[in-house]
Amino acid sequence: MTATLFQPIAPRPAPVQHRGLIAWVRVNLFGDFVTSLMTLVIGGAILYWLPQLLSWGIFRASWAPNFDACRVEGVGACWGVVTEKYRIILFGRYPFEEQWRPLVATALMLGLLVASCMRAFWHAWLALLWALVLGVFFTLMYGGSLGLLKVETDRWGGLPLTLLLSTLSLTMAFPIALVVALGRRSNLPAIKTVCTIYVELIRGVPLISVLFMASFMFPLFMPEGFSIDVLIRVLVGITLFAAAYMAEVIRGGLQAIPKGQIEAAATLGLSYWQTQRKIVLPQALAMVVPSIMNNFISTFKDTSLVTIVSLYELTGALSLALNSDSDWRPFKIEGYLFIAAIYFVFCFSMSRYSGWVETQVNKSKLR
Repeated sequence: MTATLFQPIAPRPAPVQHRGLIAWVRVNLFGDFVTSLMTLVIGGAILYWLPQLLSWGIFRASWAPNFDACRVEGVGACWGVVTEKYRIILFGRYPFEEQWRPLVATALMLGLLVASCMRAFWHAWLALLWALVLGVFFTLMYGGSLGLLKVETDRWGGLPLTLLLSTLSLTMAFPIALVVALGRRSNLPAIKTVCTIYVELIRGVPLISVLFMASFMFPLFMPEGFSIDVLIRVLVGITLFAAAYMAEVIRGGLQAIPKGQIEAAATLGLSYWQTQRKIVLPQALAMVVPSIMNNFISTFKDTSLVTIVSLYELTGALSLALNSDSDWRPFKIEGYLFIAAIYFVFCFSMSRYSGWVETQVNKSKLR
């Protein structure tokens, strides 16, 4: 019988850590040669330009609302233009002494949007809360009752107008997009043709054309003496435009559902609408959450185009503020950076919320 010699196994290397800051840096910044090279190049550029940017934007900046101080040699950014013109930028041509009304209305709308994103508020009474807040919003903005001065919609502007157009258009566009997406998947030729024509017509023209037709062409077809408010026409145009693009996003999710699931639902005796509501739509919408949020962000930024129909939202209100005062016109870059910061806060918040929603709907796949 041969004796067996004991040979120890060589120690294995410690497992690579997959969590934490070091692991994230290793995977995302130094994963391979190209990634490492780009990290070093971009990091070097940041280290070179960041001190100059901080010096211009903060340390040497002028914050006082005095344009003469901004013309002194060696002064960096002139944030005084924001200090001086922020009320026009945020509220447009709304009467100066009444600007507390759009401030309160905007705060209520933002609070409602934040509440709607929280799971604790996902109840049936949330729809009633929306109706209440929208009623208060329009009462404050338009006035004409409760002792409030009447302010026509063509004088609305700034951040309240941007929030109103983006929120209402997206809220109304989603159910339209859902119906159109289902219509394009329908077996009925008439419904499918109508939905296809609508989507292709809207996607075939830029949003500027839609706004122009809604504002200037549509009234020509109305009976004499009958007029629809320009804000309503623009809101309808943005809604139809957003719905067409969102419908294609949802249709992509519908096509990704295996046909066998629909056949299984029919075998169980479920009707068409029961199948869509309980099986198809929950999965399809979960698949396209990033694309839907991308459409939301795009629509929020596209509201800046309403300036062509004389509605001055954030970017339009800034142009209005600078064009009426030649002393501050040379410092428009700082004003546009202020507007860009507002857009970034909203768009980044929507992006982060989209990531949270995507995580929630994909929990079942992690089991």
